[in-house]
Amino acid sequence: MKMKRICLFLAIGLAIFAACNTEGVSQEPEPIVGPVYPSTNLKLTRAEQEMVSNSNEFAFNLFRQITGSDYTKSYIVSPLSITYALGMLNNGAAGNTQAQINEVLGYGSTGADSINAFCYKMIKTAPALDSLTKVLIANTIYMNKGYTLKDGFVNKAKSFYNAEPETRDFHDGETMDVINKWASDHTERMIDRILDENSFDPNAVSYLLNAIYFKGTWTYKFDKTKTEDEEFIHAGETLDFIQCPMMRQTAKLNYAVTDDFQALCLPYGNGSFQMTILLPRIKEGHDANELPAVPTAETWQLLNSNMQQCNVDVKLPRFETDSDIDLIEVMSALGMPDAFSAEKADFSNFCNKSTYIGLMKQVAKIKLDEEGSEAAAVTVIGMKRNSGGDNAVKFHANHPFLYVISEKQTGAIFFIGRYTGY
Repeated sequence: MKMKRICLFLAIGLAIFAACNTEGVSQEPEPIVGPVYPSTNLKLTRAEQEMVSNSNEFAFNLFRQITGSDYTKSYIVSPLSITYALGMLNNGAAGNTQAQINEVLGYGSTGADSINAFCYKMIKTAPALDSLTKVLIANTIYMNKGYTLKDGFVNKAKSFYNAEPETRDFHDGETMDVINKWASDHTERMIDRILDENSFDPNAVSYLLNAIYFKGTWTYKFDKTKTEDEEFIHAGETLDFIQCPMMRQTAKLNYAVTDDFQALCLPYGNGSFQMTILLPRIKEGHDANELPAVPTAETWQLLNSNMQQCNVDVKLPRFETDSDIDLIEVMSALGMPDAFSAEKADFSNFCNKSTYIGLMKQVAKIKLDEEGSEAAAVTVIGMKRNSGGDNAVKFHANHPFLYVISEKQTGAIFFIGRYTGY
């Protein structure tokens, strides 16, 4: 049976209500267990709130582009990691290249400075929001021997991203392992390899990397003794069942329901971080394996503002997911193709040579169990040098032309002709 997507677009006047006695919610909930810690709020100015909204819009656009029409595969993506990697590189971009990156990341005319401010705010505040939740954000730049970064770029990389550029000889036989070790060290060994023999280029100009690591303990942990294998409807053309370990608990949680889906928030630690789950409602005329459409930033904000607390009987599968995504086609389709073009890329503020993005990929992983969630992602951007040189003038004789044979000193013409291909 062909899978369909459930529309998540919500009219402004639509009320999202929390029906605490809806199907699937226990009428006699089990006692709530687990401590509740005071939440630490991240205070944002109006401009910073706009930055978060912009970043969320990029996140949903990115995920929509990556998943496309593939409803059968699990994905894990870190839009924030891409924002950091591209935001850092964006300080070396100029002209249309920078304008496209600004637009794709959601910052438009506010530009690179706004991206820098947002990234700096997150890198300084996010790790300190919850003592029970571990958040690590790291950035670095590896430069190939013989290339020099522009001073202005280096200053911003250090000031806003805590990135310390390191120059190495990429032909030393060790650089790929050094980069992979950096990725492993900054993701608590969840991502042990970001580059391999096929993706690492010893002739690359540089590699820019971002790593994000998250480990959160549920505010209300699941009791491992209640986890049992149950049937789970596999996303596909037919309603096939698979067996998976299903965790269960009853707790007072933020919840909302619409005609199309149920929404549930599972908090971590003191509540500064949470996981929101959108579960399609099984009803007549809909498949049990339908997926909700990826929301927009506006509908996402509306959904969260209408959550209400209810005692909820929760069943959630224990799972692991990992992804290895080539981002060049994805980011080009989102609106920044020039950055990947040797002819059009303008990274004149990056280093002393003309460059373009030759590699952009992300490796991400998540583990979810009774204790909480552990997730990590590493995004790498590999910069290559334009093979024609910095100031090369193109001459592509791929259409009819004239030609002249003359004597050099006097300019006397001996022959003149035209070539049209026939």
